[in-house]
Amino acid sequence: MAERENEKVVERLIGCINDRNVAVMDELFHEDAVMDWPQSGERIVGGDNRRAIYAAFPGLPRIKPRRMISAGDVVVAEATLDYGGDAVYKCAFVFEFRGGKIARETAYWCQSFDAPEWRSKWVEKMDK
Repeated sequence: MAERENEKVVERLIGCINDRNVAVMDELFHEDAVMDWPQSGERIVGGDNRRAIYAAFPGLPRIKPRRMISAGDVVVAEATLDYGGDAVYKCAFVFEFRGGKIARETAYWCQSFDAPEWRSKWVEKMDK
């Protein structure tokens, strides 16, 4: 049952970002939560830093969820982040929960690329 409740928190997070209402994030994250962005080598520690980053964000993306998998206090969410134009990223987020709130978020993202032709006879094409 906790897994479904944790998934609802992630769904609410996606909704608040899409609605441009990031103040809701305070209800979803612990004040001491950590956000790791390994690709850029950044770690955001605590609510003050999270709020400052989201307040200064030049343009939040539109998030289109693909799927979620959860077990215990971990939810993994796949999504597409669309910042407009060519800035579209495929993402995987790992959310770790404590007491029904997000304690840690680790985010990985990359832009889509064309598959090489040499693999075409062994693969099925998915939407990008």
